[in-house]
Amino acid sequence: MIRLLCVFCFVSCLAYSQTSDRERAHSLLDAALQDKNPEVRKQAVEALGLTSAVEPYLSKLEGMIDDKDVAVQLATITSLVDLHSKRTMPILRKALDSDVPEVSFAAAKALWTLNDPSGREALLSVLSGETKTSSGFLTRQKRDAVRMLHTPRTTFLFALKTGASFAPVPGLGTGVSSVQGILSDSNVSGRAATALMLSGDRSPEVLAALRESLTDSDTSVRAAAVHAIAVRSDPSLKKELIPLMDDKKEAVRLRAAAGYLRLDAIRAAPAKKPAPPKQ
Repeated sequence: MIRLLCVFCFVSCLAYSQTSDRERAHSLLDAALQDKNPEVRKQAVEALGLTSAVEPYLSKLEGMIDDKDVAVQLATITSLVDLHSKRTMPILRKALDSDVPEVSFAAAKALWTLNDPSGREALLSVLSGETKTSSGFLTRQKRDAVRMLHTPRTTFLFALKTGASFAPVPGLGTGVSSVQGILSDSNVSGRAATALMLSGDRSPEVLAALRESLTDSDTSVRAAAVHAIAVRSDPSLKKELIPLMDDKKEAVRLRAAAGYLRLDAIRAAPAKKPAPPKQ
């Protein structure tokens, strides 16, 4: 009887702990999405690209398309595309009418990527000169893009977007926006880029290196390690991310929260029944 009581107490404590961690992850992201600092909101939106296209994450992300900060809007578009939900089409079509050229252009590219006819029509209008696509912000972004052509980071982003790094999990984001956020930092470490490039490697050696990187003194390395562990989509690794929800940097904290929710969702998902044998 005492043994059964101990087992019951252990299971109850474990369930409470997991619920508490889940609520904490939700709270971290909610607070960041409402932060006065646009950079913090942008970090939260980028992190949400690691979650799944279900509630409450999808609604929270859709709402950020109306953020007053252009960088937040652009990150929102990228994360919405990353989640591959047909429900986001009206949101992206709404962004086509934005008075901010770079937001409208980003929405057009996003819709085109998702094979929506309105995206193709918008891009054709841009090509024919009917739509203005330049502004001070976009010009600066173009200059940055040209410089990136001479760095290995662009090669990695191309590989990630074409699926060369890892096979995406149905219903879950591949984290492209999260990757862009890490690599767009002018202080990003070469080791951080390496951690991202190895995110598709399932070997024990790489996992050990990623675990060690979670305590690295370099913020970009910690953020990249959290991202890489999250996209391994191994629920047993979610406990590795819990301490990072206390990290002093938003880029790490928010990715840890989103990564935890991603892995928790995979753990909770019912296993698919095997297909019946062919007659």
